[in-house]
Amino acid sequence: MNDNRDADALIADMGAQAREAAAVLAETGAERKHAALIGAAHAMQAAEGRILDANAEDLVYAEEKGLSPAMIDRLTLDSTRIRAIADGLRAIAEQADPVGRVLAEWDRPNGLHIQRVATPLGVIGVIYESRPNVTADAAALALKAGNAVILRGGSDSLNSSAAIHACMVQGLREAGLPETAIQMVPTRDRAVVDAMLRAQGLIDVIIPRGGKGLVGRVQAEARVPVFSHLEGVCHIYADRDADLEKARRVMLNAKTRRTGICGAAETLLIDWQFYTKHGPVLIEDLLKAGVEVRAEGELARIPGTTPAHPEDFGCEFLDMIIAARLVDGVDEAIAHIRRHGSGHTEAILTENDATAERFFKRLDSAILMRNASTQFADGGEFGMGGEIGIATGKMHARGPVGAEQLTSFKYLVTGDGTTRV
Repeated sequence: MNDNRDADALIADMGAQAREAAAVLAETGAERKHAALIGAAHAMQAAEGRILDANAEDLVYAEEKGLSPAMIDRLTLDSTRIRAIADGLRAIAEQADPVGRVLAEWDRPNGLHIQRVATPLGVIGVIYESRPNVTADAAALALKAGNAVILRGGSDSLNSSAAIHACMVQGLREAGLPETAIQMVPTRDRAVVDAMLRAQGLIDVIIPRGGKGLVGRVQAEARVPVFSHLEGVCHIYADRDADLEKARRVMLNAKTRRTGICGAAETLLIDWQFYTKHGPVLIEDLLKAGVEVRAEGELARIPGTTPAHPEDFGCEFLDMIIAARLVDGVDEAIAHIRRHGSGHTEAILTENDATAERFFKRLDSAILMRNASTQFADGGEFGMGGEIGIATGKMHARGPVGAEQLTSFKYLVTGDGTTRV
């Protein structure tokens, strides 16, 4: 692909095919969508060897590019992860069909019966980085909601994503649905991203899934509506009334379980009174676990910590690094999060109901937690099945974006020869 005209032509062709497929999906029943997803899950497990071979090629490419260990982890597939992807497809298949739900219904004195009914969005474009499992998640959720989808995965995961995409297409084919309902951009050329962002009339909404650079670019340049999935600068605040053992357990899990996901904690805020009572135990736990703690003020005196720079607060490290500082009470913690947060997920560790309620009311992130790890911040753990990402905007979809969030609605109005006076 040599220039933007080639990229525009590719997306125009894919978009036209997707719109035709979307028209078919709009009237496809739940049974055939279920069959396509179950077929894709079977195909995924049958193709495990091919997927692992493709992933091995991507890992070589990623290592040559010098990707961080956390990013390599996000890219890596094994038998367990492939099984989890297949199980995710089955879980989405078993969800209630979100299309056709009557959201509201009423009769008017003028004789009209009105229903507001859930409908597909149409054609969804998903632009994402590194994680090949997003290929299956995004395709399955779009299909479940009756949408066609155009997938543009990260250059690092091109081979893995293509192998997974082939399984999704096999499921469509076996269910008698158009194979163009799930399309994947077959090139690493970044001009295709620009073409997708300009594809008004072909793509109905863009969902970016990646770092701040990708999401910022999409927000700045898109002419198509965007569901924003901004970076996960997740905070944990250890309140003066926190239970020490709960705090230690939750803090370690939130930072170290998987550092490369958007729900990983990136900043630890400790109340002065908690610190006076318990000392540096949370910091020491992190240091023992191999986390680089970039500390400010009094915390920087703890042996093994690294002095923090201002830019560390508000940084999505996606690595075994965390920024830490002391705060004087919940209001100072809230002020810090408002200044440095990305609106993704924040957690408070406290046994004080009033303090927790203040934290919940005065912060407006998509997900707020109490005495629980930020690593739970995804649709699967909320019982909502798979999700494409965590929407941090405030319009249409917010929080985990699952199949239900990939629908819109229309009004169905019925009369009986009814005319307006």
